Amino acid sequence: MIQLKTIDELRLMRESAQLVSRTLGMLAKEIKPGITTLYLDKLAHDFIKDHGAEPAFLGYGGFPYSLCISPNEQVVHGFPSKEEIKEGDVLSVDCGAVLNGFVGDHAYTFEIGEVKPEIKKLLKVTKESLYKGIEQCVRGKRIGDISHAIQSHCEKEGYGVVRELVGHGVGRKMHEDPQVPNYGRQGSGKIIKDGLTIAIEPMVNLGTEKVKFHNDGWTVTTLDNLTSAHFEHDVAVINGKPVLLSTFKYVYEALGIESDEEKPFQMEF
Repeated sequence: MIQLKTIDELRLMRESAQLVSRTLGMLAKEIKPGITTLYLDKLAHDFIKDHGAEPAFLGYGGFPYSLCISPNEQVVHGFPSKEEIKEGDVLSVDCGAVLNGFVGDHAYTFEIGEVKPEIKKLLKVTKESLYKGIEQCVRGKRIGDISHAIQSHCEKEGYGVVRELVGHGVGRKMHEDPQVPNYGRQGSGKIIKDGLTIAIEPMVNLGTEKVKFHNDGWTVTTLDNLTSAHFEHDVAVINGKPVLLSTFKYVYEALGIESDEEKPFQMEF
């Protein structure tokens, strides 16, 4: 059952989502060749705790870390490790925090130094598809409209859209109804209503959409070992329109990126 949120609940959810956004912004200043992803995990854990929240991923279903960190061919749910980040890598950093009883869940794929042009384009198109999906998160439309917008934008560039992993409702629990696939038919799925809160998260591969699930029970990689990209925002429907609860603003400030991509989805409430 979909749990529609009140405005007061949405304000609390925005606080938890924004804490995750600030965590990603803090990490953006630290991500560079030569550091380990375990180091990033410790930074995020301490930052979240220092702000009066709890890491949402730590212990969730037995997950042993505070961040899911997935380099290169890893799609999602990668374990932080002692392996050093290298020039030319890309790194999906997925972070969650529980604050005021609500979960924030938010991800960004970082470029490490200079990456290959075809990988830079993959990240660009994947992030564009996230906002294409958010545009469809309008009262009276359906979840399939979000899914179709993401799929069509990525597949026209020849990329593989992952089927086995999907976005989801978010609120007091990290995974609530409805599921939000990154592929689907227009006009299908649940009707979008005011108070809906979902995590939209395209997971898009440079090659095949097929993935491999590893024996650790968590790590997912592309079947052809080509690069994958992952971006995620928490979105609410308010007065019929999509409103971002999370933001990439802090990441962009750390990286010196100028962007107005979020402007259509910002609202005071």
